[in-house]
Amino acid sequence: MRVLVTGGAGFIGSHYVRQAVGGAYPTLADAEVVVLDKLTYAGNRANLDPVADSDRLRFVEGDICDAALVRAAMAGVDLVVHFAAESHVDRSIAGASDFVVTNVLGTQTLLQAALDAGVAKFVHVSTDEVYGSIDEGSWPETHPLEPNSPYSASKASSDLIARSYERTHGLPVCVTRCSNNYGPYQFPEKVIPLFTTNLIDGKKIPLYGDGLNVRDWLHVDDHCHGIQLVADGGRAGEVYNIGGGTELTNRELTTLLLRATDRDESFIQPVVDRLAHDRRYSVDITKISTELGYAPRVPFQQGLADTVKWYVDNRAWWEPLMRRAAIGG
Repeated sequence: MRVLVTGGAGFIGSHYVRQAVGGAYPTLADAEVVVLDKLTYAGNRANLDPVADSDRLRFVEGDICDAALVRAAMAGVDLVVHFAAESHVDRSIAGASDFVVTNVLGTQTLLQAALDAGVAKFVHVSTDEVYGSIDEGSWPETHPLEPNSPYSASKASSDLIARSYERTHGLPVCVTRCSNNYGPYQFPEKVIPLFTTNLIDGKKIPLYGDGLNVRDWLHVDDHCHGIQLVADGGRAGEVYNIGGGTELTNRELTTLLLRATDRDESFIQPVVDRLAHDRRYSVDITKISTELGYAPRVPFQQGLADTVKWYVDNRAWWEPLMRRAAIGG
């Protein structure tokens, strides 16, 4: 069996690759894993170092918009797991064009190549942000898509392109929509690694608006486990929400990170709220739980403690990234 993992040197993709090559997924026990990654600012070959010596892993550097390269990488592939995306909301607000090109055109390029190659399953990894914002309750997969940022709009567009390839061409596509991920190897522009690394270094942390925006937190290992359940047993043409079951306001999360790093509230720097900042996300995971037996397995308290410790112990990984990207404050 051969698996193509796009964006496999990024945060979530590299976790999936490490798990797949490391034997965590029985159906991929003998699979060859081909990673296709452009190695933009958020892609890092070091994320694959724990499995880099495996003879089951092959790395291809390139752009998912490069049709010829994608066709070559797709040869002999049975399963595609598509993580590659521009994914930071603030960057999409500053400039949306890269998001539209990579997330929409790149996804279509992959889908066409998969169709031409006769791929048996295509899992398109998306986000709960495509639903917009919800004041109460949780979104089922049938909720209309109402994205509010250029990032989420580009992901919603890619979801619809993926759906069209199943409906029009019969390509066996599943879409997953996850809540906010956290864990080791996350690029330090996202809130948990940014706040953690700033606090480790004694720097202030930027808290948007009143800090009362609510997010559901999902450990990256639970997310990748859910993705593999969909790869193994998800029904073609279906969407599956993957959530973590831990809803926190950003202020509550900040308090937990302050405690974990022995800092106090004087380290909070209030900043002007993000444009079109969604107030609350919450996904209903009944479908994936009922059909595929999914349940989050990493308790948030333990997962967060382990994540903070990983950043404390791995300064050599994140410090050069922050210097190169000029982030951190």
